[in-house]
Amino acid sequence: MPKTSRRLTVHPPTLREVEVVRVLDLTPGMRRITLAGDQLGGFSSPDGTARPAFASSGFDDDITFYFPYPGQSAAVLPIQGEARLTVPRDPRPLSRAYTVRRWDPETGELDVDFVKHGVGTGTTWAYRAQLGDRVHFSGPSTSKALPADAAWLLVAGDDTALPAISRLLEELPDDARAQVFIEVSDDVHRQDLRKRPGVDVTWLVRNGAPAGTVALLTEAVRSAQWWPGQVFAWLAGEHNAVRDIRRHLVEERDVPKADIDFAGYWRHSAVVALEADGALPDPEKSLTPFQKLHNLTELTAPLAIRSAVELGVPDLISRGVSSVSELATRSGADERALGKLLRYLHALEILTQTETGRYALTPVGDVLTLEFIADSLHPDGVVGRERLGLFGLTESIRTGRAAYRSITGQMFTDVHAEPDYENRYLERLAKFQPALAEPIAKSDLLAGVQHLVIHSGGAGAQAREFVAVHDRLQVTICALPTQADWLRRDLPETIPDEQQRAQVSVREQSVFEPGPAADAVLVSRAFKNLPDADAAHALRRAAENLRPGGRVLLIEEVLDADDLDEHEGEADLLALTVHGSGLRTAAELDAVITRAGLVRRAAHTVGWGITVHELLSPENEARESRTQP
Repeated sequence: MPKTSRRLTVHPPTLREVEVVRVLDLTPGMRRITLAGDQLGGFSSPDGTARPAFASSGFDDDITFYFPYPGQSAAVLPIQGEARLTVPRDPRPLSRAYTVRRWDPETGELDVDFVKHGVGTGTTWAYRAQLGDRVHFSGPSTSKALPADAAWLLVAGDDTALPAISRLLEELPDDARAQVFIEVSDDVHRQDLRKRPGVDVTWLVRNGAPAGTVALLTEAVRSAQWWPGQVFAWLAGEHNAVRDIRRHLVEERDVPKADIDFAGYWRHSAVVALEADGALPDPEKSLTPFQKLHNLTELTAPLAIRSAVELGVPDLISRGVSSVSELATRSGADERALGKLLRYLHALEILTQTETGRYALTPVGDVLTLEFIADSLHPDGVVGRERLGLFGLTESIRTGRAAYRSITGQMFTDVHAEPDYENRYLERLAKFQPALAEPIAKSDLLAGVQHLVIHSGGAGAQAREFVAVHDRLQVTICALPTQADWLRRDLPETIPDEQQRAQVSVREQSVFEPGPAADAVLVSRAFKNLPDADAAHALRRAAENLRPGGRVLLIEEVLDADDLDEHEGEADLLALTVHGSGLRTAAELDAVITRAGLVRRAAHTVGWGITVHELLSPENEARESRTQP
């Protein structure tokens, strides 16, 4: 369930060009590049839109740099639009993400620290950088405030996490309590960090051992003294170490997953260097694990990978279960048959195999241990359960109707009626709502609104953002009984502040029923599974009890057929197989709005390019026209 310990701020996607103005070697393994330039302030982009000044308020904010491909003088860049950055497909930008170490709005200087280890695009750029060099970057996409409701912090990271940890210690309040564990290669890589009376810093030195080959960080956290009170954990560094520490905290220390922020900054794997320049990776031969996994799209490979996830094989291997017989016993599989699957996964480079026949995960296989990846591949996962509809794609294309029932034996509405599935679905949905709701809360969309009605999945997390900004706003969440029950149980945790929680109520009601009298009704992504006539009817009912001057705020995914993104196309086909519907084009959405008898007053772009349609009834439009000078 969503927490409020780190408040979220969403930044508009912006591409900037900056110049190297200072280079400083902090240690033999860390170089600081200081950047400056007019585009760190507000500026107009080539498309004529006004871009905001750079901002970074979170200690772990990251920005994405764009580098030239080997042999090229200019980088492939995303294209700046009013509300988003469009990424070219062939070739894609060569990009790497790095932490903002320091941002000084007064001097207009931005510091980024680069770790020197191995062969890397960003590392090589930094260690060859000269004063006056120019580079493009975008971000941060979001900033998270310091944890506000924890008794103490547990912080663990390796060399790559040192910039974020250094900034964290500088920005912590004087009375903060924390245990901090930092793994570095050698003693000479230690840095002078700000000291606090309640902060214990432990340096762990690999004594020259390659990063990612020892478990110093994991063992230190396991043996750490456990302080009383609620803990908030921040973990970053090599993927396997971060994963193992998180498991320890969740499974052995009973730390709620929502109280752990974690990031696998990198993975221990072989990098193929460019023949012409051994300090640079070969872009064609050094695909990241995510890229390589994405390329495994042939029929047998995806099905075999999904079977492995369903059996729990990647998770078992990551826990040290490595023989075929033990894997078969632990997964409940036939040993001979499982051996065939493991051999195939070895051929796909998902697994490695020793001479004694034992298995381990490759960096690509490690990706399958990430919860959000496993959830999308497992047939009982929140996303995986819905994706079963794609097995009926041919039937849906032939008939134009949903094929989910013929594939699974039940309607998808029946799946949502299962309490366990609905709970997991709503918890997953709520995690993504702050990035949508926070920009709306800080915009003018809720100006003058005293009572807001919400029809939306994840509405509790949305309401939290709204009442945090508008202290006199009353919010009524309308939901079907199962969702309403979950929301009532979830609200005390989602909105721990009793005064703010008192501003929110939950009402059992469908989107097809008129709600209570309100100044505004927010309908968010509720129509993807509805035919046009039903969507128009629901929209008309949403506007039925609006007060004079009231408006409907509609958020709905729109498919851009002229610039189709593969993920939008996938979502369109999935909606067809599951609901018999699909994503609407802008013209099709306009037709639904017109059919509902409503008029678009304006379309507002907020956050990460989300469009909020401000709709009026004809009566309110006429009333507004009469009051305007």
